[in-house]
Amino acid sequence: MDNNTHSKTIGYILWIFGFMGAHRFYYGRPISGTLYFFTLGLLFVGWIVDLFLISDMDRKADHRYLAGDKDYNVTWILLTFLGVFGIHRFYIGKWVTGIIWLLTGGLFLVGYLYDYWTLNEQIDEVNKTS
Repeated sequence: MDNNTHSKTIGYILWIFGFMGAHRFYYGRPISGTLYFFTLGLLFVGWIVDLFLISDMDRKADHRYLAGDKDYNVTWILLTFLGVFGIHRFYIGKWVTGIIWLLTGGLFLVGYLYDYWTLNEQIDEVNKTS
């Protein structure tokens, strides 16, 4: 069974914003993603090193998360570009919090950061129940 839950292409696109930790959040590494966010990718050094680590992070994410009805890549694109509107939450079936995100700008951006930390697990849970 092919369990290709994450995309190297999206990983590299998010790497462009990697000094903010985007690719690390995407691959399920919220602690280092937060560290990168507050240190500009470990003063850009870690960001450059990660260019060579994305293939391994992608492989590990594919083994860690469960493929299913909800696509990780679509959900992450929605969070990254439309997250303050809650579109990603509507996509994974969380209508109540989607409306809250829509009306509060991602719960005043705190919820937006929360979703960066937990989105892979949220998708994984939805895929387990479907």
